[in-house]
Amino acid sequence: MTMIAYLFPGQGSQYVGMGKDLYEKSSAARELFQAADSIIGINLSRICFEGPEDELRQTKNTQPAIFLHSMAVLKLMNKNDADMVAGHSLGEYSALVAAGALTFEDCLKIVRLRGELMQRAGEKEKGTMAAVVGLESSVLEDICKEASAVGIVQCANINSPDQIVISGSIAGVRKAMELAREKGAKLVKELVVSGAFHSPLMQSAQEDFYDALVKTQIQDAKIPVYANVTGKSVKKAEEIRTLLNKQLTSTVRWEESIKQMINEGASSFIEIGPGKVLQGLVKRIDSNVRITGIDKYEAVQKYNEVI
Repeated sequence: MTMIAYLFPGQGSQYVGMGKDLYEKSSAARELFQAADSIIGINLSRICFEGPEDELRQTKNTQPAIFLHSMAVLKLMNKNDADMVAGHSLGEYSALVAAGALTFEDCLKIVRLRGELMQRAGEKEKGTMAAVVGLESSVLEDICKEASAVGIVQCANINSPDQIVISGSIAGVRKAMELAREKGAKLVKELVVSGAFHSPLMQSAQEDFYDALVKTQIQDAKIPVYANVTGKSVKKAEEIRTLLNKQLTSTVRWEESIKQMINEGASSFIEIGPGKVLQGLVKRIDSNVRITGIDKYEAVQKYNEVI
């Protein structure tokens, strides 16, 4: 029996024009976009469809935009046939809606707040992030420990066996970049970001976010959700709440999550939402599993025809 896993993308997958074809060709998607605009009181649809890119790239807009796109695609799929779900950073929220742990409305509100708090924390505590290709996570973790002598730095996203993102203070990250080059990394590149996500520099966001999480109704998930913080499955509401809060300052263990899903039977993965980032990562983690993506209206139709 084929076990299906849904994957949901995070920040960095956005593009101007995202979701526009869904809005134009489906009344159900149109209603969802209009509802989202009304729920958070901004014209999120316009930002998705027309940008400008600078506005879409603002964390407070990017996060609800990607979440909304993923939810519109999910709504148009004829059935939710996932046996398990996971999402990359922000994508974890989309995964929780797919698993029945959060409602669309509650999740949209909390995702918008998360984006605002992360953007504010980034402005308050100036930091940066860098992608490193070609070094194992254990080597990079040691490098981060050494570089911590000059400033905060840690592995923020362990994305695949040879692609890791580090995050922290400007001094800490740049020192780690220098050490990674010395250790023979194939590529070391500082990223254009508005904050040091998934590092202790998000502490102020985490404190305020927890207050909102406590007030948000979370149900037990109907299917396993593989948490970024642990790489393992979770279903209990209180554990989900705790892990969502920890996620802001913790490493995203994406490679571990995908391997765990495969170990527990997943053989077919579907990325739901904008872009193809997660499809590329899954291929790098295990080239034997099947991975496809649904972003555009045509892809939804194709999927619905198959089932």
